[in-house]
Amino acid sequence: MNFEEKQLTSEVKYDGKIMTVLSDKVELADGGKSFREVVRHSGGVVILAFKDEETILLVKQFRYPIAQVVYELPAGKLEVGENPDEACKRELEEETGFRAKNWKSLGYINTSPGFCDEKLYLYEACELEFVGEHPDEGEIIKSFEYKLNDVKKMILSGEINDAKTICAIMRAELK
Repeated sequence: MNFEEKQLTSEVKYDGKIMTVLSDKVELADGGKSFREVVRHSGGVVILAFKDEETILLVKQFRYPIAQVVYELPAGKLEVGENPDEACKRELEEETGFRAKNWKSLGYINTSPGFCDEKLYLYEACELEFVGEHPDEGEIIKSFEYKLNDVKKMILSGEINDAKTICAIMRAELK
């Protein structure tokens, strides 16, 4: 069975610093017509950083769209054309002050493929060395060390609901 949709027209509705919003007319696989609102995003990186076998780094920050302070893994947006393998190193240092000697890819996730093309690349980092944090301008963030088992309890209790954090921890567990 064919599920493919064909773009007929595309109109930019908003072009911002972080995303572009499109309104597309499409032809469905059955020949019908419909529309799709699409958010284009350059993607990002997420880092599961191990201080030791049992301890990971989390960051705490206010997330304006949901009006909440959240615990999450260090993460950040890819600059247009930036290599995710380099971006993860930059983001870990900016947000936590640590550099890692060993890196392992945990693959990627599509965050909300029903309306957005954002792809987040997941990484595991270990053998950390503290070199000093330097968050981006306008970013108020604090890093913390937590036992992985405590983080899993925070996920189960609903204290951590950040999808990228849950996905990266799950990927690491399953590999």
